[in-house]
Amino acid sequence: MNSSNNDIPLSRKDGAEEPFLPPPVHQSKPVEKQHSVSLIAAVVSFYFIISLSVVFLNKIILSGSSDFPYALFVTWYQLVVALILLLVWSQLGKSHKLFSIIPPYEFNMIVAKRVAPLTFVYVGMLVLNNLCLKYVEVTFYQVARSLSINFTILFTYVILGKKTSRPALVACLVVFLGFVIGSYGEINFSWAGVIYGVGSSAFVALYGIYVQKTLAAVDNNQWKLLHYNTTLAILFLSPLLLLSGEINEIVTTSDIIYTLNFWILMTITGITGFGINIAMFLQVKYTSALTNTISGTAKSCVQTVLAAMIFQNPISGLNALGILLALVGSGYYGWVRYQERISK
Repeated sequence: MNSSNNDIPLSRKDGAEEPFLPPPVHQSKPVEKQHSVSLIAAVVSFYFIISLSVVFLNKIILSGSSDFPYALFVTWYQLVVALILLLVWSQLGKSHKLFSIIPPYEFNMIVAKRVAPLTFVYVGMLVLNNLCLKYVEVTFYQVARSLSINFTILFTYVILGKKTSRPALVACLVVFLGFVIGSYGEINFSWAGVIYGVGSSAFVALYGIYVQKTLAAVDNNQWKLLHYNTTLAILFLSPLLLLSGEINEIVTTSDIIYTLNFWILMTITGITGFGINIAMFLQVKYTSALTNTISGTAKSCVQTVLAAMIFQNPISGLNALGILLALVGSGYYGWVRYQERISK
């Protein structure tokens, strides 16, 4: 899945949830290889499990059975877990070939200054994403954040000066209609959740653009970008966390922090956030661009169905129609993007 310096990477980020760490960005033209069906199925299944786990576990933490509504702290802690995993993984890579995909950790202040604008966007994306998940039902989550496609098209034109094809604009319209209808029909409607979802969508779109602009600073190595982005994100979030008053409120009012199960759940969620990057790397390496596009859309459908079953969210007729339109529009957009890529 190749992308030029002025293009936006084709990935599941067009309308799906983003990982806690920046996803691998692919800088070389893909060579389609034939892999066994069992290997492809295993890779796609791993992506499904990890990706769904991130959403469901965060929902449980923020407003589910754990009821820990501190989005800044949740994001910060899971980034810390991810950074620890990065450090351990990169160290293991020095002596074990299995872990060698991640280079040794590095942090250079000159490079960090060039990566900082991307990290600012990244932090906004993560925090708004968790705030959206805190206020909306998981079944509506896909709709609340579906406008990332629309913002991608807008920012591509405004920032990069690139026009979008008519079929992609049609997909954009379908997604927008799904957003409007789904919002109107949402039974447990939350203005805060919708606003955070729209904000998160905008940051997702900006993130895709800034990743391309920043890769050159880290020798076009997505894993080096991982090092800088994660480290800087923790540094950026730390003062915000202190100023927000969340730490003081957690210490004085939250009893759940004194239970081992809570910290196990938080740590597991941080691990799955890191695992998203590995899952996406494997999916791009062992599957085709078409499979990658289809699996992202299929995962969104499965996420909606499972959320309705697990969380017992009430869904009205208009809400269901909005969800369907958002999913169809997102899937069609992914297909259009795929066709545009292979025609180049």
